[in-house]
Amino acid sequence: METPPPLEPGSTVAVCRPATVPVAGGYPDHLVELGFDRLRSFDLDPVALDSLSADKQELYDHPERRARELERAFRDPDIDGVIAAIGGDDQIRILKHLDPGAIAENPTRFYGTSDNTSFAAFCRAQGLVSFYGGTLFTDVCEPGGLNDYTREYLERAFFDDSLGELREADRFSDEDLDWHDPANLEQSPAYESSDGRRWHGSDKVEGRTWGGCLEVLATHLMADSYVPEETAGSVLLLETSEELPAASVVRRVLRGLGERGALDAGAVLVGRAKARGFGDERTPEERTAYRERQREAVVETVREYGDAVVVTDVEFGHARPTAPIPIGGRCVVDPATETLRFE
Repeated sequence: METPPPLEPGSTVAVCRPATVPVAGGYPDHLVELGFDRLRSFDLDPVALDSLSADKQELYDHPERRARELERAFRDPDIDGVIAAIGGDDQIRILKHLDPGAIAENPTRFYGTSDNTSFAAFCRAQGLVSFYGGTLFTDVCEPGGLNDYTREYLERAFFDDSLGELREADRFSDEDLDWHDPANLEQSPAYESSDGRRWHGSDKVEGRTWGGCLEVLATHLMADSYVPEETAGSVLLLETSEELPAASVVRRVLRGLGERGALDAGAVLVGRAKARGFGDERTPEERTAYRERQREAVVETVREYGDAVVVTDVEFGHARPTAPIPIGGRCVVDPATETLRFE
């Protein structure tokens, strides 16, 4: 596995949409402008690729165009990093159009979450580390300003050779604010105190990471697409999206991984579950109960297939704050000191 070179002050980063959804429309200009201003605050030079302003339906109808755009960005010697603006639900459709050599032979840092799990799996298969985090609209454009935790780990993922130790955050939020209203981007989401990570297991684990969004991984299981052949001793990353899947769905996907033999991982790191979304607002008690059911589903199902260390409520995924976790990079999981380190 190769980790692409870190960015430098003044580096050019391409912003694009390798994933989309089959509906018409685009994203508001003020959201894009905010994201670009935030990237410039890191002393980066963002450039918009064609997909950023394209109609969603047009993108959906032409997955091959998105593949060609990614290839051009990776081949371009003037582009040092590629940042996904948003996720979607169809990125697996672009993989068959990608030239593996264009990605493998031009190591470039890629940042994206959710449906970008698919391209991360493709990069990993080519021996290239990518970063699960740093998505423009959902991470960089946090309403009210970037929180200190996210900014710290974005800086590490942009400019450092490795992410280092991922410390616990003392608070979190899963509140959504409608970004179509510019006023909401000035308002901070409601944060609440964190109870910390939950650790299950005692063995120290050192392995390479894989995984991402559970719902996307389910699609890859069904398509037999870019699921690693060798998973023994690895570190599996899992988190759930704003679709808020039931605990029974989580169990079903994990059972599929277990029957495939992929739960022979040394450790499973679980992002803090998002427990509410637009059109599905819940009371604090309902959100707490939902997260607990998710934790139980993961721990109990993993235990049916092996003795992997399980750590829940880790800072990656769809809840805030987030850190861009390297996929394909080495991770040290140490229950004795309750530390996670990415090397």
